Amino acid sequence: MRHTHIEPAGHEIPRIIDRLRCLSSVKVLFVCLGNICRSPAAEGIFRDLVEKRDLTDRFVIDSAGLYGGHAGDLPDRRMRVHAFQRGYSLIHRSRPVRISDFEDFDLIIGMDDSNYDRLRAFAPTLEDREKVVRMIDFVKGFPQYDCVPDPYYDGAEGFETVLNLLEDGCSNLLDTLTAGCDPEK
Repeated sequence: MRHTHIEPAGHEIPRIIDRLRCLSSVKVLFVCLGNICRSPAAEGIFRDLVEKRDLTDRFVIDSAGLYGGHAGDLPDRRMRVHAFQRGYSLIHRSRPVRISDFEDFDLIIGMDDSNYDRLRAFAPTLEDREKVVRMIDFVKGFPQYDCVPDPYYDGAEGFETVLNLLEDGCSNLLDTLTAGCDPEK
């Protein structure tokens, strides 16, 4: 399944990022449908980037799913294998999104439009709705995609594509959140 970008001009960084930039602590939640492929991979990649840049004291990172049927499961074995080949260890246990996540996290990142729409509908307040953004808005190197597609039925190529998109998006997300910040803060 190929996802194409309708407007090749790129993606716009959500306004909430300006409020979060350079805070001493930013809490980020990545969300996909089942929390077994895309969102735990995003969590693992973002965590790895944060650790490599020695910023672990500035970020709280987690992932969750909109479907609770995989609660307690490790990420899909195929995603773990492909991520491991790139140096990532995905050890997160799946959990469903909770209403308290909107209070506990500053930024809630959906992997596709369905995740985004459902998260915004689930948000208890208008302020909480503003916390919900699309992962694809941080992806710069793949303008042909309008979302981070679910790789579950796409085979090895699907998992590799998702990892490519997430590596690009997570790196840009971290750059955006830390751009112009005092490293001592």
